[in-house]
Amino acid sequence: MFERLKSAKQKGMGAVDRILTIIVTATITSMVWIVAGGSLIELSSADSQIEKTRPADAAAEADSRLTRETVAGETGAEDEGEASTVERRRNIASLDRANATPPRETQLGQMVIPVLNVRPDDLSDSFLAARDGGDRLHEAIDIMAPAGTSVIAAAPGTIERIYRSETGGNSLYVRSPDKETIFYYAHLDKYAPGLKEGQKVRRGQRLGTVGTTGNAAPDAPHLHFAIMRTTEDAEWWEPTNAINPYPYLAGKAASGSD
Repeated sequence: MFERLKSAKQKGMGAVDRILTIIVTATITSMVWIVAGGSLIELSSADSQIEKTRPADAAAEADSRLTRETVAGETGAEDEGEASTVERRRNIASLDRANATPPRETQLGQMVIPVLNVRPDDLSDSFLAARDGGDRLHEAIDIMAPAGTSVIAAAPGTIERIYRSETGGNSLYVRSPDKETIFYYAHLDKYAPGLKEGQKVRRGQRLGTVGTTGNAAPDAPHLHFAIMRTTEDAEWWEPTNAINPYPYLAGKAASGSD
């Protein structure tokens, strides 16, 4: 009789031990999940994680192809060096930079046609023309003229960059006095003698001659002319908002120099 009671007592204690073990295990598991969940929430809100998921990082890839010609594309990145490439990518992805604002009507309405002896009626609007099989837009106009025709400044400004690339060939970036507009001249045959970066130019001043350098067709000399709206503190190679030059030149331009 005593042995049976002892055995029953041992079985009862064994059952209690198993129940306690299950309860302790479940409690510890719940605590681990709570701690892990809190850590994941904290990581998801950390600055480093936000930087990895910023929408501008994805937008930079889409924007880069739209400005590839105007900033000389990947060849420009190689020429500028590794440090400039890193700087470019950081600035492209930045959400903190000021947005470019549209220019006042008077700023572009006083431009002259940047190729000598070309009349407004000679111009054609190719701003929205497809390029590279439709992968990008032209975002400029091509002003056709015989090779060697003088290219003049459409507006006053400062020569920010004298540049040569596979796409634009001999090209110039002239920045407006308020530093918020860049005028881009490409496919030049030659530069005007003595032209240098940092030099101020007046409207109508000779910059060079029409040519076929870069990816221009050898039998179709022309000036690739683009207007790019930017911000005062942005570099010349950073993404810009393209403005169609055609309405300003075809509708209001006066040919000739000051």
